[in-house]
Amino acid sequence: MVAAEGLVIDWAQMPTYNTVMSVAVGAGLILLVMLGRELLRAPGKIVVEGWSLAFGVLGTILTATGLHMTLTWPLAAGGFPFDNIIFGETSLAFGVLLLAAAFYLWTRGRAALERADATEHLQAVARPVSVFVLGMGLGLVAIAIAGVTYQLFAAPPEEPISGAFAAYPLVEAIFMSGLIALVGVGAILFPFAVRSGRRVVRVVIGWAWGLSGVAFMLFGARNFFSGLGLLFNRLGS
Repeated sequence: MVAAEGLVIDWAQMPTYNTVMSVAVGAGLILLVMLGRELLRAPGKIVVEGWSLAFGVLGTILTATGLHMTLTWPLAAGGFPFDNIIFGETSLAFGVLLLAAAFYLWTRGRAALERADATEHLQAVARPVSVFVLGMGLGLVAIAIAGVTYQLFAAPPEEPISGAFAAYPLVEAIFMSGLIALVGVGAILFPFAVRSGRRVVRVVIGWAWGLSGVAFMLFGARNFFSGLGLLFNRLGS
């Protein structure tokens, strides 16, 4: 792939985590939707330890990999700093948020759910951090616009499956940018959900994060094959 100003990427020497990162992001989004549904339907039946462990596992993976990508500039000797911003910084932000949720649920979750106003109380707890979620949502939309504008997600022709569209970089750019924008829409609406509590806002967030979560998880699982195939095709047998 040749990026702006003749930047040539040696994909065989490009350390990325869009395999486990994508799976973890997808799982995290799906679990957030599932937890939100349980909070609205039966908060007293929630086993907070299970949710805390799940968020802790995913948050640790995303924080560790995202922090490395964020602080390593550029990510590879050949350049390509786009991944540092697109995947590194956003995964770091999501990972820290999941770790914060895991810590709160482990230490305060049971007491919070035993309250008569459990849902309203948890909304109040989430309001301060919703400002950061809003900011990251706007950032995700900006990344999506940049992805289409500069066609940042085009795969090299040696990569299985995605490489079939290497001659049409706008195809993958639209696909990936659409997923990122969908997550961003949910994040932008999140502050309104924890303030107004309107059902329509919750439903839109649920669909946005649920659909994008499933897509990211499947995309990450597929990347375990396509990433290995890329390395095999570049390095040879």
